[in-house]
Amino acid sequence: MSTTMAEQSVSLSSGPNDRPAVIVVLDIGKTNIKLGALTLQGGHCLRTLRRANGVETGVLGYPQVDVEGIWQWLLEGLAQLAQHYQIARIGITTHGATVACVNPAQGEEGLVLPILDYEHVLEGNDAYRSLRPDFDETLSPALPAGLNLAAQLHWLAQQFPQLFADCRALLMYPQYWGWRLSGVLAGERTSLGCHTDLWNPSRNDYSSLLDRLGWRALMPEILPTGAVLGALKPALAAQLGIGEDCLVLNGIHDSNASLVPHLQRRQQPFTVISSGTWTVMCGVGGELAHLDRHADMLCNVDAFGAAVPCIRFMGGREWEQLSGQQPGDWQDALAVMAAEVLALPCFAPQGGPFQQRQGRVLGAPEQLSDSERSALAALYCALMTDYCLRLLGQSTALDQGDIIVEGSFASNPLYLQLLASLRPQQRVLQSIDSTGTTLGTALLAGTFTLTDYDQQLLQVPSQPCAELQGYRQQWLRMIRVD
Repeated sequence: MSTTMAEQSVSLSSGPNDRPAVIVVLDIGKTNIKLGALTLQGGHCLRTLRRANGVETGVLGYPQVDVEGIWQWLLEGLAQLAQHYQIARIGITTHGATVACVNPAQGEEGLVLPILDYEHVLEGNDAYRSLRPDFDETLSPALPAGLNLAAQLHWLAQQFPQLFADCRALLMYPQYWGWRLSGVLAGERTSLGCHTDLWNPSRNDYSSLLDRLGWRALMPEILPTGAVLGALKPALAAQLGIGEDCLVLNGIHDSNASLVPHLQRRQQPFTVISSGTWTVMCGVGGELAHLDRHADMLCNVDAFGAAVPCIRFMGGREWEQLSGQQPGDWQDALAVMAAEVLALPCFAPQGGPFQQRQGRVLGAPEQLSDSERSALAALYCALMTDYCLRLLGQSTALDQGDIIVEGSFASNPLYLQLLASLRPQQRVLQSIDSTGTTLGTALLAGTFTLTDYDQQLLQVPSQPCAELQGYRQQWLRMIRVD
C-alpha cells in the first residue's frame, strides 16, 4: 500500500525556536488512518496527515493488518510533524475488535502471529460458540466473523497452536501501538469492553472466559484510559527529531473517543452517533436492561469506566453500496419517495439489527438519477438510524435527549435533515468539528479543556414532511416491524 501522505494544514510555525507544543494523535479507522497535531494548551487542530487503510494476505493465509506499512507511515509522519511542532504527547485511538499476540522477545514488531482482520470468516471455529460467556455476563452479543475478539483468539490458538503458545501478552489494538512507541505493555477498558467477550461490565473485570481458556496471565495490567505509559523510546525520539520528554498515552477505542468531549460537558441523557465505516449510537445515561442481543445491541465501556448501551449498523459501508457520485438534496429525496423506491436492510452482513437479511431495493432504482441514488442512500441510513434509536431509547429518557452526530454523517446535509425530520421531539446537533475521535483522544491528556464546545454543535432544523412520515411507515411495514 502506498505511504503517500495527504495533508490538511491550518498554520505552520515560522522557525524551530517558536514551534508550538502539540499533542499528536494517531487515529486508525477501518478505512482511513489519520495523524493529527493539536495544540497542547487549546486542542486546536493545526495539521492532519491521512492515509488509506487496508488489509493484506500474509504467509499464514489469512487477511491481516498492514502493520509494517502503518508503522513506516507513522514514523514518516511523526518526523514530518516534528519539523514544525514540539511534540509533547502522543495519543492513540483505533477501531475495535483487533488484538495483537505479542512476545517482546520477538523483536521490534513483537508479533508471534500477524494481526487478524476482524472481517475474516473464522471457518472451523464452531466450538467457540459453546465456550463464550452468556450475554447477561458480558453484554456482548454473538457477532459474525471475528467481531467478537475472543473468537479470533480461539481460532488463532486452534489453527496455529505452536505460534500462539509463544504469546506472552494480548494487547488491544491501541495498546499495541502504545507499546511500539513506549515499550510499555498495558491493558485498557474501552477496547476490552467493545463486544470482545472478554469483559464483564457489571464487575468491571475480565469475564469468566479468560480463566476458562487460561488467558488471564496474558493480560497486562489495566491502566486508566489516557494515562501516561511512559516516554517515547529514546532511539525513536532521536530518529524522529522528537524531544526525549515526549510522553505516550494509553489509547482508546475510537467510538468511545468521540464520547469524551460530551461526557465532560453535557448533562445526561443524550445520544452520540459516531459515524464512519460503522454507525454506532451510544446512549449515554440510557438503561442496559433493554439491550437485545439479536439486534446488535451491546454495552460499551466509556473512558471513565461506565457502561454505555449501544446499537450499531455498518452505515458507511452500506452508504458506499447504495449512493451515487453526486450528492443528493431534499428534492432528490422527495423524488425517490414519490417513485416509491425503498432500500431494505441489510447491505453489510457484518453487523446491525438485520444482519441475517439480504438487502434489496424495491421499485425501479434503475430510473433514479445519480443524485437520487445518493438520496436513496441517505434515506436508508436515516431510517436505519431512526429505527436503531427507537430500540435504544425504548422506555427511557434517551428518546427526549439531544442527538449529536459525529464523523462522516455530520458532513452529509441530507442525512442530517432527514434524521431531524424523523425525530422532531429531539434536537439533532451537527458536530462541525471533523476531528471528533482525535479531539476526544487529545482531551484525555488533561492539558486543556474545551472553551468552544457549544460553538462546535449546530442544531439541524426539523422540517415537517408528510411524505417522509408515510415513507417511513411503508419502510417499516416492508421490514415487518411496524
